[in-house]
Formats: sequence, structure tokens, C-alpha cells
Amino acid sequence: MQIALAPMEGLVDNILRDVLTRVGGIDWCVTEFIRVCDRLLPASSFDKLAPELRQGARTAAGVPMRVQLLGSDPMCLADNAALACELGAPVIDLNFGCPAKTVNKSRGGAVLLKEPELLHAIVREVRRAVPAHIPVTAKMRLGFDSPDGAMDCARALAEGGSAHLVVHARTKVEGYKPPAHWEWVARVQQVVAVPVFANGEIWTVDDWRRCCEVSGAEHIMLGRGLVSRPDLALQIAAARDRRDYQPLSWEQLLPLLREFWRQAQAKLSPRYAPGRLKQWLAMLTRSYPQAVQLFAELRREDDCGRISRLLGVDPVRLEPCVA
Repeated sequence: MQIALAPMEGLVDNILRDVLTRVGGIDWCVTEFIRVCDRLLPASSFDKLAPELRQGARTAAGVPMRVQLLGSDPMCLADNAALACELGAPVIDLNFGCPAKTVNKSRGGAVLLKEPELLHAIVREVRRAVPAHIPVTAKMRLGFDSPDGAMDCARALAEGGSAHLVVHARTKVEGYKPPAHWEWVARVQQVVAVPVFANGEIWTVDDWRRCCEVSGAEHIMLGRGLVSRPDLALQIAAARDRRDYQPLSWEQLLPLLREFWRQAQAKLSPRYAPGRLKQWLAMLTRSYPQAVQLFAELRREDDCGRISRLLGVDPVRLEPCVA
């Protein structure tokens, strides 16, 4: 069983990838999508969202990182995929699942599920453009407003050359509203010969068990569940192997939260660093009562020094906030 960390635009950046993969249990992760429109992007565009390319496309913990592209022009995506491989990408992932309205309006993400022929053309051209030893993969939803075309989309992606599919078991219109329709993952697997990963609404070990039972999927991708419970992958792996496991305590999580804050200050300006911390902390409130209290204390705080003191971090030892 492989357990992957989902690409979540605006949330799972290189800082959170670093911190979450330090916890363990994650086999591989994916960048936020790199938007491709009508030109070959400069190398700096890849470096901005995938700085791990500078260290062998791995996080500091050694977890492999894949590069995800989003767009609708097959040839332009192919050219940029080839460049990403030259820069060190070990796998090219294609985004056909993003539900954001701004993305869909510019013909990116889940809106392309209305056009199976285009999906096939994109994967085919990217597959042709990248070295044979580098896999091309795809992430999809069940459809735009209905799952009726999910089988056609899955076949188009697999026949185009996708080495595996990750299926977020909801439509674009459903967004992130529960439930996830895991039974459709099983249907997708029946019509393609490549592995299918189940994704969506896996918050606990019990959710994973139900997902496996309903979807029949061997592999999973964790998103918000892992962000909210950083050791969820370890919990699932222990349950799979029938091993005892002591969940990550708040005291064990605090050093990771502090490291996240250090890196956020080094990467972002004082105006934006507090927001990134609060974003993750708000998600941790789902799993940790202590996070509820800390979030209440930090909610209206925007001063980096005071935030550091509330976290128990010495501001003097921190790198200065930079633009």
C-alpha cells in the first residue's frame, strides 16, 4: 500500500510538505499545481513552487516529491513537462481535479472532465515529451457536475499513458462536501488496467478501513485529514500491519509547529507569515483541543514577535521576516 500526500494549492507548500513528511508514513508527495497557459515557463516558476528540485526532488526527510502541472494546451503542457524533467522532476502529475472557480474559468482543473478527448490528448502529448523512465500520472474527480462520465475520463487518461490515477471521489460541484463516493473508485478500477488511488474524506483510521472496503483501493492519497492529524499516515500504516501505535501527542507536535513558524517567517513577509500559521493551526483544531486554545490566543495577533513568544520560540534566534 502506498500513502501519498495530496497537492493542495495554497495550503501544502514546501514548508508544510517538509514538516508533514518529517512525521513519517508518507511514501510520496506532490507540489501545488504549476499553472501552464501558453508559453514555456522559466525555471524560476518551478523553483518557486518546487524548491525541493534543488535537493533531488525530495523533502528534507527524504520523501520523493512529484511535480504537478495544470493547463489545457497539450503541446504547451508537454513542453513544460519536459523542462520539469530536465530540472529534476522524477514524476509528472497532471491536475484534472481542481474545483476552484478561477481555475475552471481559465480551462484548468476539473472543468476539463467535460472533455475526455482533451484529457487523452494532454496525457498522450506529455507522455511523448518526457523521458520513458519518468512516469506520467493524473488526478481527477468523478466529473464536473455528475459522475456519469467518470468511466470515460478514466479510460481516456489511462489509455493516454497515465501510469496511475488518483480519484477524488466527488464531483467539482460537490467540492469538499461529505460524503465522498468511494464506490465510484471501485467502478473506475474496473475499467482501467492501471492502479487507482482513493482520495477524499479519509480523516481517521476507521475512515480508511471503510474506504478500502467500499472502494477496494489498495493505495490512498490523504489531504485535509493528514494536515489536521499529521500522523494519520503512520496510524493507517500501523493498522494495516496490525502493530500497536501511540498517536502523536500535542507535546510532540509543538516542535513541528514551531519549525513551521520559523520557515514561514523566512519565506514570507511579516504581513503574510501569521496567516499561514493560523491556516494550519485552524485545521489542527479538528484533532487537538490544545490547538483550539492556541488558535484563540493567536487569532487576532499579527505581530511576529508576539506570536513567537506565544509559541514558546525565542524571537532573537529566528531569521528576520523577509519580503
